[in-house]
Amino acid sequence: MATKVLTDQPSIANTFLAELRDSSIQSDSMRFRTNLARLGGLIGYEISKTLNFKEVETETPLGISKSHLISDKIVIASILRAGIPMHNGLLDVFDRAENAFISAQRKMHKTGSFDIELNKVTSPSIEGKILILCDPMLATGASLNLALQALESYGKPSAIHICTAIASRTGMEHVQRLHPDANIWIGDLDEELTAKSYIVPGLGDAGDLAFGPKI
Repeated sequence: MATKVLTDQPSIANTFLAELRDSSIQSDSMRFRTNLARLGGLIGYEISKTLNFKEVETETPLGISKSHLISDKIVIASILRAGIPMHNGLLDVFDRAENAFISAQRKMHKTGSFDIELNKVTSPSIEGKILILCDPMLATGASLNLALQALESYGKPSAIHICTAIASRTGMEHVQRLHPDANIWIGDLDEELTAKSYIVPGLGDAGDLAFGPKI
C-alpha cells in the first residue's frame, strides 16, 4: 500500500539513526536500545495517523471536552531478540495493544549461505486487528516474510504495518513484492547488500548491540 522512509524528510529521526550507526556510540548498549525505542515511538506516531478514530466526550473539572480516540484494536509483533527495543517504543505509543513475539535466527551453512529458522511464535488473535510487525534490520526480507506467514494462522488483520530502523533496497523491494498490501515504515534506506546479506553501511548486529554478543 505505502512505503515511507523517515529520512526522506529530515527530522529528529536522523539524530537517532546517526547515533545507532555511530560505532563510537554503539558501545553504550543502553543508548542503543533507547534510540531504537525512540525510533519505534516516532514510527508509531506516524502509523497512528492512518488509524480509525471515534469521537468521545471527556469530562474535565470544568466541563465536557470532545476527543477522538483510536477505535482499532492493535497487535504489536516483534522478531526476537533485536526487535524488543522498537517493540517497547511502539508499546509506549499504543499502550493498550496486544503483543506477539516470533523467535527467528539465521542457520549458517559452511558455504556461507543461510536459512531462516522460526523457533516459536506466540500471538493473540489478529483477526480484524491492526498488525504492527517490527524488526530493526530489513536485509533480505526473509525473516519478515516467514514471520508474516506464521502469523496467518492467528487470523487476517485489517491492516499490516512493517517497521524497521534500516532496510536494504533489495529487502524492501522483496517484501513489497510478497506483501503488496502491507505498509512499510523505514528509518533509513541503504543501497548495498553484501553476498552474505549484510546491509552496508548498516550498523552491525542490532541484537548484539542491544543485548550483548551471543555464542
